[in-house]
Amino acid sequence: MLLRLLKRHLRPYSSTLTLVVVLQLVQTLATLYLPTLNADIIDNGVVKGDTGHILGVGAVMLGVSLVQMVSNGVAVYFGARIAMAAGRDMRAAIFSRVMDFSAREVGRFGAPSLITRTTNDVLQVQMLALMAFTLMVSAPIMMVGGVVMAVRLDVPLSSMLLVIIPALVAAIGLIILRMRPLFRGMQERIDEVNRIMREQITGIRVIRAFVKDEHERRRFAVANDQLTDLSLKTGQLMALMFPLVFLIINISSVGVLWFGGHRIDEGGMQVGALTAYLTYLMQILMAVMMATFMLVMIPRAEVCAERVEEVLDTDASVIPPADPVQNVGMQGHLELRDVEFRYPGAEEPVLKGIDLVARPGEVTAIIGSTGSGKSTLLNLVPRLFDATGGKVLVDDVDVRDLDPALLSQAIGYVPQKPYLFTGTIASNLRYGRSDATDEELWHALEIAQAREFVEAMPDKLDAPIAQGGTNVSGGQRQRLAIARALVRRPEIYLFDDSFSALDYSTDAALRRALARETSDATVVIVAQRVNTIRDADRIVVLDDGQVVGMGRHQDLMRDNETYREIVLSQLTEQEALA
Repeated sequence: MLLRLLKRHLRPYSSTLTLVVVLQLVQTLATLYLPTLNADIIDNGVVKGDTGHILGVGAVMLGVSLVQMVSNGVAVYFGARIAMAAGRDMRAAIFSRVMDFSAREVGRFGAPSLITRTTNDVLQVQMLALMAFTLMVSAPIMMVGGVVMAVRLDVPLSSMLLVIIPALVAAIGLIILRMRPLFRGMQERIDEVNRIMREQITGIRVIRAFVKDEHERRRFAVANDQLTDLSLKTGQLMALMFPLVFLIINISSVGVLWFGGHRIDEGGMQVGALTAYLTYLMQILMAVMMATFMLVMIPRAEVCAERVEEVLDTDASVIPPADPVQNVGMQGHLELRDVEFRYPGAEEPVLKGIDLVARPGEVTAIIGSTGSGKSTLLNLVPRLFDATGGKVLVDDVDVRDLDPALLSQAIGYVPQKPYLFTGTIASNLRYGRSDATDEELWHALEIAQAREFVEAMPDKLDAPIAQGGTNVSGGQRQRLAIARALVRRPEIYLFDDSFSALDYSTDAALRRALARETSDATVVIVAQRVNTIRDADRIVVLDDGQVVGMGRHQDLMRDNETYREIVLSQLTEQEALA
């Protein structure tokens, strides 16, 4: 997964990546050449007292050091740019894919997990790429080159490498095998902490209203402690790794000095060669350490890459048509033919056998008990879900065949839980239509019964809106969401219980104003309040996902027992028949 993800997102930077590898090769070869020059200075300059030789070879060393420094600096610069660009591309790819998801896929992953995957998980993969370009490219070259140079200096002494390197690799490998499952657990615990934190911030009013502060503190503390415990276990293994590596390095250095000293006594090796050999040994072991540092990061990056790929490999259940219909003169005629909707793996469908027609110039209302499928039915029209059976038609064209932009332009949707974005009132209203004038915004606010409270704000249309619209009341948020749909001037209006937070007088005034404004459009209203929909041209009664009645208020009161029960739960007999 990790290699596939990196390969996909590094491919556009292959030429720059080649340059980084070449520069890292140059700087590594320069680093490997320096100990040989140093040995030459000692054996042929210092020991023989040849100052000219010392100065000449010293000048070469300075030149080689300059090449090494410049090559490394340029390689790190371009490596960092590639890693940051790859991280940017991964975040963009996740965001683009999530934007294509239907509510089903978003619900499957959950918002906290998607946020963690887009930020923390991508960061881990990005950091691995950065370390690879700055350390990992040079580490194998350094290790192989160091072994070659060490063997060239003294073959018998180099036999120690057959013990030192496997011991180092085995010690590190055992620790890394223990760390991988811990890293997966850490990412899952981060998801859990994010989820609880998100719930607590969003539901702070409910928490305080029910005096559950202490309960929520305990809930967060449990998740936080679980993350801390896993992090400590991982940290303990990492803390064990580096002392172990340094122990092996120091023992190796002592062993080389011990046997190297005997080699010098026997005349099989010169002092300069031993000095160079020690330097090569340090370079070999430091290369192994750099590889170790990378190997520590790889398990966590691999887990994160799997989570990122899981999002990128998830196909949206709502698929844009391959050859979309675009030449439709939108009139707003809406029809559902034998529609069924079933969640994956569900034994029973949420909706079954739905037949419904909503025409321009008419108000079609949908009412039913909680869980009867009202909101699900409405969500099928803008393709937040796709029907699993039957057809949803707009102007006699299946919505699955329509150009998504054309369908979106034809629909003004006000969800059950209206959401406002961080910005201003004007920026939120222009979310419906970006080129709307201030006059059009004020007109929409007036129809939505929101003009009065907006005018009372110091900045009026430029008044700030917090994320989710939390700095305005529920009723104000609903009216602003309705105004946003009105600014769009669509052919079809979908109101999903969008009047529930309004008082009765505001509700009545808004419906009267809406009737005038949307007289030529198709209006579909899902509501719990009978007073909101009693004057509709057509009332559809849902029960357990099926249409059990359809008609006007008076007819349904007389002929439909389900509708009658709903009405009489809210109104008296006299009020219902008035």
